[in-house]
Amino acid sequence: MPELPEVETIRRELEKAVLGKKIIEVCVHHPLVIRQPAVEKFKKGLSGATIKNILRKAKVLILELSNGKSLVIHLKMTGQLVYPGGGKASRASFYFSDGKILDFNDRRLFGELRLLDDWHNLPFIKGLGPEPFEISNAEFKEMLDSKKTKIKPLLMDQTFISGIGNLYAAEALFRAKINPQRRANSLTGKEKEALFKEIKDTLAQAIEHKGSSIDQYVQLSGQPGGFVKYHKVYGRQGKPCFICKTPIKRISLGGRGTYFCPRCQK
Repeated sequence: MPELPEVETIRRELEKAVLGKKIIEVCVHHPLVIRQPAVEKFKKGLSGATIKNILRKAKVLILELSNGKSLVIHLKMTGQLVYPGGGKASRASFYFSDGKILDFNDRRLFGELRLLDDWHNLPFIKGLGPEPFEISNAEFKEMLDSKKTKIKPLLMDQTFISGIGNLYAAEALFRAKINPQRRANSLTGKEKEALFKEIKDTLAQAIEHKGSSIDQYVQLSGQPGGFVKYHKVYGRQGKPCFICKTPIKRISLGGRGTYFCPRCQK
């Protein structure tokens, strides 16, 4: 699933591409991607509206419109936004007054589109924890103090801290030299500080390189993100660690594949 860097990349690209533009028509090619409201009401509520603001909350995009409504886009595992669009794989297409099209593609139909009067009331948004860039080092340390959960699944818990998924949790833990199986409250003050720094640095670097394309994620242009070549552990099972040459190990943790170096992350 696209994580904070991928969704932030798309948000920034959407600002350049469609902010201030007027939607004149919406074509829904597959109704399953429309979660709220009914398809015809969805289309009618968007037609004639201008995109006034583009926000991101964790892994969710929010396009605020001139009519007071908001288009909420959750890409989930295989959702894509492509601009200029017009491709045959589109599940929904948004036509603008300048003749260009924004396509929502989703091969496996996991993604969700909603048109809402108030996006703040969505349960999965109301329940989000703070993003890494919204809190201080001291606040992060305090958040970990009482948590007996293993650190890797905890970082992926969107109600604890939002925007981090499987990929960037693994990468940040490697950079901080922390074993993903450690209990959160067992980390020392220095380890917590190192982890918080690496979380923010890793996310910032991934944003700089337009995210990681390991499955279906693409930039708005349809091009892949460029951060994959900077991955240290994710997807590198059996390959030598860049630091100590020990083979990278993969285990299942919290129901997800977890990559780490058994020597660097004791």
